[in-house]
Amino acid sequence: MSVAALSPYTVNAYNSSKDSENKIHDDDVASRFGFRGGLVPGVDVYAYMTHLPVARWGRAWLERGRATCRFQKPVYDGEDATVTARQTANGLDVRVESRGELCATGEASLSGTPPTPPDLGDGVPPLPAATRVPADETSLAPGTLLGMKPLRVTADVAARYLADLRETDPLYVRDGVIHPGLILRTCNWALMHNVVLGPWIHVGSTVQHVAAAHVGDEVSLRVRVTANYERKGHRFVELDAVVVSNARTPIAHITHTAIYRPRQLA
Repeated sequence: MSVAALSPYTVNAYNSSKDSENKIHDDDVASRFGFRGGLVPGVDVYAYMTHLPVARWGRAWLERGRATCRFQKPVYDGEDATVTARQTANGLDVRVESRGELCATGEASLSGTPPTPPDLGDGVPPLPAATRVPADETSLAPGTLLGMKPLRVTADVAARYLADLRETDPLYVRDGVIHPGLILRTCNWALMHNVVLGPWIHVGSTVQHVAAAHVGDEVSLRVRVTANYERKGHRFVELDAVVVSNARTPIAHITHTAIYRPRQLA
């Protein structure tokens, strides 16, 4: 598809995490943080953003494409979110708007050559500890290794995820590939499977795909905490993650930033 054919993409947003342990997605809790209601997960807003890069480059983008995302304003359940893309020298500038406000920005590009697969380190991705500990400067200290409970992406799991996203591109069903939003969501699981969190907020990520993942694969990841710091009263954590399929094949290299302790909880 040519760049000229990249029409705006509008999706009626759905809060897929209303019942999540992360209560920033709960209407009552989010309202106490100053929001109008529970936040649509940032990983899902990112998933909306990927619709246009996939429309532009097709499956190749899922195999070696790159993207960044940064969230400025919430997207709310039941409201339309419109994704637009503008051609640049490096690829696409992508924006998400809802309620007339800019909610997210990012970039997407496609390398002409396959990226170098990230190093898996000293073996298969680690599993979470049997008992989670509170999220703090010790449990999320730089250098800490995290993993997730591996997820087998069955046909039912993949179909439910596409339905939650209101995804309309037929590529995912036709080729049996896993949506990039689900790949980014693994970084959230790395936090949630290892530490006990209060309401927390995903603020941005960079994703480099190195291979497509397929329905039927088991997805896991290896994460290293790279930073833990305070800014404007919020406590942030930064992660460096390698997502793998079937415990051996790297499929994405991700850097992920979240506010794990908002200043309202300080």
